[in-house]
Amino acid sequence: MSRRPETLAHAPLGRESAYPERYDAGLLYSIPRAANRAPLGIEEGALPFVGEDEWHAFEVSWLNPRGKPVVAVARFRLPADSPNLIESKSWKLYLNGFNQSRFASREAVVEILERDLAAAAAAPVSVELFAVDDEALAPRRLPGECLDDLDIAIDDYTPSAEHLRAGEEVVEETLHSHLLKSNCPVTGQPDWGSVLIRYRGPRLDREGLLRYLVGYRQHQDFHEHCVEHIFMDLMARARPERLLVLARYVRRGGLDISPWRATPGERPPEPLRLARQ
Repeated sequence: MSRRPETLAHAPLGRESAYPERYDAGLLYSIPRAANRAPLGIEEGALPFVGEDEWHAFEVSWLNPRGKPVVAVARFRLPADSPNLIESKSWKLYLNGFNQSRFASREAVVEILERDLAAAAAAPVSVELFAVDDEALAPRRLPGECLDDLDIAIDDYTPSAEHLRAGEEVVEETLHSHLLKSNCPVTGQPDWGSVLIRYRGPRLDREGLLRYLVGYRQHQDFHEHCVEHIFMDLMARARPERLLVLARYVRRGGLDISPWRATPGERPPEPLRLARQ
């Protein structure tokens, strides 16, 4: 069984760890989402958004019944309303435990992954396995207009919603930036990413939006919470009718994560992977 939700003080992240040689579901470490949502005014059981955390694992391997290795890329989807997220290093350690373990089939691996991850997240988790050369994993571009060529001066590297301004004209548009960077709240390591914002509502001031997004550059938080922070600030400052915020974070340690949060009825683009992932 996976470990019960605890605080980061006991998490494997930031600690020296021995890599396991055998499958062990107990390596998964759950972190309750509620504590990080409370400062944003998000009440447990009353989420103001829908969404998922989409993970890709690029170092998945196990042994077939005859001891021959099998390799794959895995895609995991955790619902945003799951009580817990799963700490990334514990997830990597858990997946490493498959490397020297024998399983009857790919279907058996999927079944075990779904069972263990659902126990850790306290909600159903979907699992897909892909061949490493599957065309579905080919890099693509984010849709919409890129903000990154705006010629602006920036000297504020902490998130400030004061930069977010909206006019009176109602528009529908999709914007993105590849300048997103935040830092791990435990190790301080940089987390690089791209962010997409699709909305219908008062037109956002693009320079202010880019200043706001760059403001996460020295901010320490988990990927999922950064996306929720952006979503809540945009809803409060611009009050759009519809909103989608999606981040595609760069792979680290064989894992990447792409959380998205949206107003009900909104969906992200079809699954895509960027070149940096």
